[in-house]
Amino acid sequence: MTDRIDRNVASGKELKGVSLGGPVSGPVSSVPMLDVGRGNGPLKQEFMAAIERVIDSGRFLHGPEVGELERTVNEVCGTAHAIGCASGSDALLLALMAIDIEPGDEVIVPSFTFFATASAVSRLGAEPVFVDIDPLTYNMDPVSLEQSITSRTRAIIPVHLFGQCAAMDKICEIANKHDLVVIEDAAQAIGAAWDDRPAGAWGQMGCLSFYPTKNLGGMGDGGMLVCQDEALASKIRLLASHGMQPRYYHKLVGINSRLDTIQAAILGVKMAHLESYAQARGAHAQRYKELFEAGRMTDIVQLPMKHPKGKHVWNQYGIRVPFGRRDALKAHLQQRGIGCEIYYPVPLHMQECFSDLGYSVGCLPHTEAAAREILHLPVYPELTEGEQDAVVEGIEAFYMSGAFRRAA
Repeated sequence: MTDRIDRNVASGKELKGVSLGGPVSGPVSSVPMLDVGRGNGPLKQEFMAAIERVIDSGRFLHGPEVGELERTVNEVCGTAHAIGCASGSDALLLALMAIDIEPGDEVIVPSFTFFATASAVSRLGAEPVFVDIDPLTYNMDPVSLEQSITSRTRAIIPVHLFGQCAAMDKICEIANKHDLVVIEDAAQAIGAAWDDRPAGAWGQMGCLSFYPTKNLGGMGDGGMLVCQDEALASKIRLLASHGMQPRYYHKLVGINSRLDTIQAAILGVKMAHLESYAQARGAHAQRYKELFEAGRMTDIVQLPMKHPKGKHVWNQYGIRVPFGRRDALKAHLQQRGIGCEIYYPVPLHMQECFSDLGYSVGCLPHTEAAAREILHLPVYPELTEGEQDAVVEGIEAFYMSGAFRRAA
């Protein structure tokens, strides 16, 4: 493989700058990894009007906009109940609290995910059990999952990473066989689906994030839980409000985690555009594929897989850069003003705070390989064709340059 890459680079015949159709707006000097302002700009007047309505009402908490957003999220997720909360991290914590996770319990999570997936488990004194991923989708591997179940296992948290659902049919089958609760971490995957069933509608609960970089991003923190069971939804609402019902009477020890009305109003404006955002991201992902294939670069970098059973909403677009060249490519692109990022450079089972759990290098090989090789490229809805061309040309330039060999 390495010899073939070297021959391709040396010949100059296999790597060519390519532009596929459509006008471009002149030379591109830089490409941001994400441009939140560009996305929010066209909706500014709607945002201001929505915020003004909240200010005039004085209902900064529990306003009608929160209930309306919960109803529309239910429609997207195919669920019966939605409960707003302060963040996606709190959504995970509340889900675990709702099923009474406690010290001594085990909760199975992927190691290749954002920290909140596992920290919610640890905060309750339970033990996160890390499992490996499918090397193509980066999501929880059902085989590794089933091998990790013990008598102490209480729940499974599959993560729909980068906007693509985990293999929920297989995961739920395993969970049902072992009588385990499934909590979907859909922080990056609102609007995604598996076998035509939306993310959040497979497990007992689904957890969403409205952090500004998400597909449905607010102007600050925010989150939501979705579920089908009315009693479970009532318990989550109680836990999210200090366990208090009625006022000053506490049935449970809960937390203070509410989605404020201004955030709900902003998200309500953006909700109308959620599907068009996903379609734009999908179009960018397809165009990246065409550009890389036209430049004959798919032998050099591995493109992300879109599983045929799922609807992918492309929260991120990650390529695999083998042979130890990922970090050098990242530095090369950044020097050219091209935004890129690594999600995630250190798997959770190798994090210092989890060192007492006894995991060692090599125990989750697919996870560790992904952490060494993955590099994410811009894919936000407002990305232009000229910017995409600049990204791909920057990668081609790296492999045509001496930086490629110095990174070996």
